[in-house]
Amino acid sequence: MRKTIEWENNRVLMIDQRKLPHTFEIISCKNHHEVAEAIKDMAIRGAPAIGAAAAYGMALAAKNIRTENMEDFLRGLEEARKELSMTRPTAVNLFWALDRINKIIEEKGFSVEELQKNILSEAKKIAKQDIEVNFLIGNNGVKLFEDNDIILTHCNAGSLATVFYGTALGVIRSVYKEKINIRVFIDETRPVLQGARLTAWELLSENIPATLICDSVAGFLMSKKQISKVVVGADRIAANGDVANKIGTYSISVLAKEHNIPFYVAAPFSTIDFSIKGGTDIPIEERHKNEVINIMGQVIAPDGIDVYNPAFDVTPHRNISAIITEKGIIEPPFIPNLSRLNKNNYEQEV
Repeated sequence: MRKTIEWENNRVLMIDQRKLPHTFEIISCKNHHEVAEAIKDMAIRGAPAIGAAAAYGMALAAKNIRTENMEDFLRGLEEARKELSMTRPTAVNLFWALDRINKIIEEKGFSVEELQKNILSEAKKIAKQDIEVNFLIGNNGVKLFEDNDIILTHCNAGSLATVFYGTALGVIRSVYKEKINIRVFIDETRPVLQGARLTAWELLSENIPATLICDSVAGFLMSKKQISKVVVGADRIAANGDVANKIGTYSISVLAKEHNIPFYVAAPFSTIDFSIKGGTDIPIEERHKNEVINIMGQVIAPDGIDVYNPAFDVTPHRNISAIITEKGIIEPPFIPNLSRLNKNNYEQEV
């Protein structure tokens, strides 16, 4: 499998995830407007992939601003940053990546040409680090799983949701390499069917034993003791361990808790937003009604029906058994354990 997103010949190339699993197509973005549109329309999706896309979008903006005047150059970059920041409000990696690029922009003593190079270099570093982080997450997660585990996952937190390898699916990939007889159940993940279209496609392509189910089947399988572990990704994690992820994640966490099944979240440390105390403060994106009343272009609901389509929900920390990051496995109590890890990370950076 190729990288989900990469820089090539002054273009940003990304897999068009709207076309999968039946058509594999690469989008070529030549400016930040096209990158912003790709993020908004979910041609590229998944918090880490969105972060990399935003960084590359800023590199395109820097390349395309035709001026030697630093004031005009910085003004153009700020306009690009604002446009990219308005694409998906819930995924914190978007803002994390833009903040990293902004730190490069704020460095003094560089010419326009030097800043252009520095911004591209930082964007490439963000993408490269994402791959490294995903492999670490996968390796760290292995110790939580056993031979013969039957794993449920929701949405797509795989290679397609990152630059490469994946978070939750990265864990599953690593577990598959180390353990024997593991199996995976994949929630279809309405309304956009990321599980049915993307996760199923990824696991099938690697011959990892997987079975697709309707979202409503998970509880039934748990009651029959056909699920032993749950692992999902995250779009934003609050300081108390509450997790925003694809709509339907909260319901699965409740079912898992009822059936005493470990519920794990796999995400890079950058997904933890320490500025937000709890999940009630996480902004939840609401998307267009067409995603609900259509399935792959086929209208399934009557004209005129009202639709509520939140893209994410929040799983409270009390339902989460552990958060798997590149820095290790974080277990409850999350507030002191996350805070301690954040302090250590800050001290290392300083």
